[in-house]
This record gives sequence, structure tokens and C-alpha cells, in this order.
Amino acid sequence: MKNAGAGAVLFRLSMTIVLVVGLFACSSPPPKSQASKDKPTNQPNDSQLTLFEGSLDATDESGRLIWRVNAKKGRYTKEKEIGQLESPYGELFQDGKAVYQVTAEKADIQQNGKQLLLKGKIVATDPKNGVVLRGNELEWRPQEDLLIVRNQLNGTHKQLVAVAQEARAKTREQKVDFFGGVVATSVDPPLRVRTEHLTWNLKQQKLIGNKPLQFERFKNNQITDRGRGDAAEVDLNTKIVTITKNAQAELAQPPIQIASSSMAWNLNKEIVTTKTPVRVLHRTDNIIVTANQGELRIPQETVYLQGNVNAVGQRRQNIKSDKLTWFLKNQQVEAQGNVFYQQLEPALSFTGDTASGNIQQQNIIVRSSNNNNRVITNIIPQEPQ
Repeated sequence: MKNAGAGAVLFRLSMTIVLVVGLFACSSPPPKSQASKDKPTNQPNDSQLTLFEGSLDATDESGRLIWRVNAKKGRYTKEKEIGQLESPYGELFQDGKAVYQVTAEKADIQQNGKQLLLKGKIVATDPKNGVVLRGNELEWRPQEDLLIVRNQLNGTHKQLVAVAQEARAKTREQKVDFFGGVVATSVDPPLRVRTEHLTWNLKQQKLIGNKPLQFERFKNNQITDRGRGDAAEVDLNTKIVTITKNAQAELAQPPIQIASSSMAWNLNKEIVTTKTPVRVLHRTDNIIVTANQGELRIPQETVYLQGNVNAVGQRRQNIKSDKLTWFLKNQQVEAQGNVFYQQLEPALSFTGDTASGNIQQQNIIVRSSNNNNRVITNIIPQEPQ
């Protein structure tokens, strides 16, 4: 047992040793020819290299295990605390309980009393929540409650599949951080997320990103909608994507693009809502509508907009109002409150309380709600050519 200083955690390393065919208290030593046959020639003596079958254990100052690694066959150097293991199986402990089970075909092991490093084809499984992390390098830092898996990292769970350069798991917090070229695909909702850093909070069932993210939504294994933003949160329970910075959504059908500083995208109900100034573009008909806030209901192909609404058509005709309902299938609009409509050819404008019609065809009817507030029509004369 080593003393690392006041208040430091003390570690104990123990090994169950079997030299070649077995070495116990009452066992006879193996034949010299067999021992020399199994011992590598580049190692000077048995005090530096031990052939073993058994376990490498480490405990904290209270005697609780922090890791145990078993191997059918291995070589271990005590002085350097490194070795090579065949078919290792291990358990990583936190607060006296196994938090990860680790397996590999072969692995290089390195331990310094404070952390454990395994290299090889590593598979780490959390028996509590079913998270499986695969990679070619594993690092366990029990004092930091931190498990790191890197080098061709692949994570799987019934709820999520992710690939990245590295994963950092916090067992007590039930969180996994993915770093570098992250591609995470959720099963329900069928959604793919691409970014450089993604936090998976297993307790809250949320994916949280603070780097630019891209979203791809699927139906029948086909990408139907896309989104992006500089920061976002995906609630896997409610199926809502909340983009909190530079939000954008692009839908295949209807062919709509929505941009706002923030938006909530309910994947289950297929509703996109924004409470901040929004810009909606119909890509096919080239109609742009801006407002203070809006809501798109995808199955109904209808957009509801409020506050300083301004819709501009392909021929620069435009309608302004307090509220506007936009039916995307037939490009019909219904406007309410302080309505102003203007077109260039023929040049005219209307003001009133409500309006309805087809903005693309310039077929708009403006009405007033009472006789005292009549519709005002302005005919704008053309300047001579």
C-alpha cells in the first residue's frame, strides 16, 4: 500500500498468480524447461515479469474495490505496473458497486494506483442503464468518477447509437459526453444529430449540444426534414427539439424553410413553434413571410404568424397585418388587424381590418369590420416610360 499524501486515497494491488500451470502455497514449482519456455527471453528475471492466470485488483483506503481485471493468460511487470492480457474481463467499481463491466479480446494494461488504462478492442457495459461503449482504449479514473473510451468510439443503447472520437462517462451523474465528429442517432424519435460535442443526460433523457448542430429527421428510412442551430436540446421523452441559438428548419414537404433565433420542434406532433422574430420561406413559390412569432403545423400545411406580419410574393406584392394564417397547399392567406395590401402590376394598395385571398395570384379581398371604417383603395398611377 502506497501513501500518496494526507487525505489521498491509498491503493492496494493484488494478483492471483499461477505460474504456467499453477503456483499455490502447496503446489510444486513447474519444471524448469516449461517455465523457461513460457517466459519471454527479453525479460531478465521473474521479479520483473510474472506469467499469471487470475486477477489484478486495486482498492481504496477503506478497502473497497475500484477495479478488478481478470485474465485467462497474461504477462505482468510489477515494477512498471504494466502488462499484456489475453481475453481480459474486468469490473470497474464506484462507491463499492460495479458500475461498468469490461471485456476485450486482448489488451495492454497499465495501472499506477490512481487510474487504469486498457488498450485493445474494449467493450465497456453499464449494467444499470444498458449503455455499451466500444473503442480501442479505455481509461478509468475512479477519483474523478470518470470513464474515458476513445479511438474508434462507438456507443449503443436501446435509445441511442453514437459514434465519436471519444466518450467521457460520469457514473454518478449518469451522463456521457461525446467529443469529435459526433453522429448520434435516436431510435424514437427517428432523428440523427451531428456535432462536435454532445452531452447525453440519461436521467433526464436529453441530448444537449453547445456547438453547432445539424439535425436529420427520418420517415421510412428517408430524410424528410433538416434543422440546424448553434445550441440545442433534444428531449427524447417528449420528442421535442429546442434550438436556442440561430435556429433553422428545412422541410421537404411542404417545401418550407424557417429561420429564427430560437424554436421548438415537436417531432411527434410535427409542429414547429417560435416565440422570437421568424422568417418563413416557401422555396417553390418564392414567398417570404416575416413576423414576431409563428407556428407551423406540418400535417395541416398551415402557418400561423403574429406581430408585424409582412408577406412578400414573387412579384413583390405584399400584405401586412397583425395576424396572418397561411395555407400552404393553395397559397391562400387570411389576415387580421391593420391590414395593408400593395401590388406593383397593376399598381394599387388597400387598407382595412381583414383580408383573404391568394397572394401568389394577386387575388386579395380587403374588408372592414364596420361601416365607419371603410376600405381605402389607392390606385397608384404608372410613371411614363
